[in-house]
Amino acid sequence: MAKKVVLAIVAVFICWAIVDFVVHGILLQPLYAETAKLWRPMAEMKMGLTYLVTFISGVVFVLIYALFFGKKSLGIGVAYGALFGIGAGISMGYGTYSVQPVPYMLALSWFLANLVEGALAGLITGGIVKDDS
Repeated sequence: MAKKVVLAIVAVFICWAIVDFVVHGILLQPLYAETAKLWRPMAEMKMGLTYLVTFISGVVFVLIYALFFGKKSLGIGVAYGALFGIGAGISMGYGTYSVQPVPYMLALSWFLANLVEGALAGLITGGIVKDDS
C-alpha cells in the first residue's frame, strides 16, 4: 500500500504542476496582465515555494484518502476529488474575490481550475490507491 501512496503523491504533484502551468502560465495570463499591480513581478515570484506548497497539498490530499477512506475505488476517488476541488475552489476563487479587487472572471477561473484539479487528483488517487479485488 505504501508504494501505491507514494506513486499517487508523485502523480498528483505532476498533474497539478502541469495543470497550474497551463491555467496560470498560459490561459489566465491576459487577466493577470490586466491586474499586474496585485501580483509580484515575475522576477520576485517564489516558484520554489509554489512547488513546495503544491507538493505538500498533494501529500495531504492522497493521505486523507489513503488513511481515512474505508472503501477505496476509482469512483470514490473522483467524488472525493470533486468535493475537495469545490472546497478549495470556493476558498481560492470566491474567498479572494470577496476581499481583493480581482476580476470576476479570475475568481470563476480559479474556482473551476481547482474543481478540475481536484477531480483529476481524485481520478489518479482512486485509480492507484484502491481496494484489492
